[in-house]
Amino acid sequence: MVRACGSYPQCRRFESAPRYHYLKVSIQNKFKHTITQHNLISNHDRILIGVSGGPDSVALLCLLNSIKKEFKLDLVIGHLDHGLRRESVKDMDFVLGLGRKLKIPVVCERIKLSSEGKGSLEETARFARLDFFRRVCKEFNLNKVALGHNMDDQAETVLMRVLRGTGLFGLAAIKPGRRIGALEVIRPLLDIERKGIEKYLKEKRVTPVIDRTNTRDIFFRNKIRNRLLPELTKYNPNIKQILANTARQSGDDYDFLLNAARKALRSVKASASKTRVRLELRRLTRCHPAMFRMVLRFAYQHIKGDLRRLTFRHLEELEALVFTRPLRSVVNLPRNIAARKEKRFLSIYSSKG
Repeated sequence: MVRACGSYPQCRRFESAPRYHYLKVSIQNKFKHTITQHNLISNHDRILIGVSGGPDSVALLCLLNSIKKEFKLDLVIGHLDHGLRRESVKDMDFVLGLGRKLKIPVVCERIKLSSEGKGSLEETARFARLDFFRRVCKEFNLNKVALGHNMDDQAETVLMRVLRGTGLFGLAAIKPGRRIGALEVIRPLLDIERKGIEKYLKEKRVTPVIDRTNTRDIFFRNKIRNRLLPELTKYNPNIKQILANTARQSGDDYDFLLNAARKALRSVKASASKTRVRLELRRLTRCHPAMFRMVLRFAYQHIKGDLRRLTFRHLEELEALVFTRPLRSVVNLPRNIAARKEKRFLSIYSSKG
């Protein structure tokens, strides 16, 4: 790990930061409104800012730095080089330079990401970033991670979920604040469009790093961004805002259902350990279909920690298992999880080993 961390032990101190006078008030107001509305930041928070060097993360860094004194924040920049592009070394140098100018500690790490094994390259990169954030937060006692997802990212994610098939949970897409395992992740730029971010940086005379791979249709998201969204804009110029509103409303509705589902789970759950959850079949079959599916998601999440790869098709298989299949039938679920129908219980368990 390469570190240049200001006032932290065994790290050099950066020179004093220059003063910027190009702050666009409307962008900052949106930024502060999102923070206040979703209670994303409290006084004395210690925040790791994920900075790739691109426009979104650089704007996030500048905006958080602008409220640093107001909220009495301790900020640390985190940069992970996945080793996928030859020019990525320059990205790291750029981020280290930002840290020096703003007098904010920087933690950098370079890895060699491999596309071999399970999952897509995008998914592998995401897990690598989360692991990096966890380690840095633990080492420097940071309580939040701030990421630069914006309204365009939100709109793209909603479209991706719709095209692949989704329910209310998928439509909720990217949430402003969310706990991922031990990490509390905040996204204060979700109400700001990408073009607004680019204009804000131009007015501040900050030139970010541009990842040219974003213009190439090599990932599903890139195709949504470069082809589908521009086409939909012809039908409705406000399509990004509409999709973002859909995500927000779906998220609020889903949160309401989650609370109801937690109560349903308590009434249905017979026992639970780290590797197994047993649900009472009689009570489970009396649940509303929406509650039925959410209870099953909770049981899966209890064992694996998240809902990755669990699709509606898997939930349909579990429904068939509960209502129509004979006793001792088994359904195999993603990531070495299985469900077995017993006389009185539905047992969902880790099948590994």
